Amino acid sequence: MHTLRPRNQLLACLPEDDWLRLMPLLGKVELPAGETLIEAGASFSHVYFPLNGLVALHGQIENGDSSVLSLVGPEGFVGVSSFMGGLSTTSNATVFAAGDFLRMRGVDLLQEFEHSVPLLHLLLRYTQALITQMAQTSVCNRHHTVDNAFSRFLLLSLDRTEGDELLLTHEKVAHMLGVRREGVSEAAMRLQRLGLIRYTRGRVKVLDRAGMEAGACECYQVIKTEYDRLLPLRLAD
Repeated sequence: MHTLRPRNQLLACLPEDDWLRLMPLLGKVELPAGETLIEAGASFSHVYFPLNGLVALHGQIENGDSSVLSLVGPEGFVGVSSFMGGLSTTSNATVFAAGDFLRMRGVDLLQEFEHSVPLLHLLLRYTQALITQMAQTSVCNRHHTVDNAFSRFLLLSLDRTEGDELLLTHEKVAHMLGVRREGVSEAAMRLQRLGLIRYTRGRVKVLDRAGMEAGACECYQVIKTEYDRLLPLRLAD
């Protein structure tokens, strides 16, 4: 007998027996933007599988400055270190776009990880894709322009949300990318003049997705290709 699968790619791709074991361990929660799920250096008890929300994993230094290392949406989950032998992580996990999540205890996920070969393989492939995103993001932030970083951020965000519009202020994006607000404003104006986006009152609407991808640096495609290669798109039978 098949049960209704959640709108999370990892969970939806599990074999039926594995999903039936995992399902009772999951609880649905609605989380607002700005909610801290995991704090750097602190132990955490739960992991989160986004259904329609978006989480930013970001590093932070002593003066409070930070930048996004990776974005997590319905393609993945938050709390990789729970099965990697660590009781904490060096990055913060903050809800970037409000939404629904499935939450479970980290110890339960670890137990299933050690018991289920399909889950083990799936989570390890996701971890590799996540590491690729972190590494390529660091390269992009260091060597490419703010325009490139902004475009990459928008495209990755859209890949993990529904529709073609994002709730974003220039200040919020600047904080996420670790750059000056003025730099983000100038990048947004240039993209708007090219007819690629429309920005009004904290909302960014992508008008020409193909044009944005064509004008973006190679970093977005490197990340997307790795996710497409490692993560299955077909739902489990």
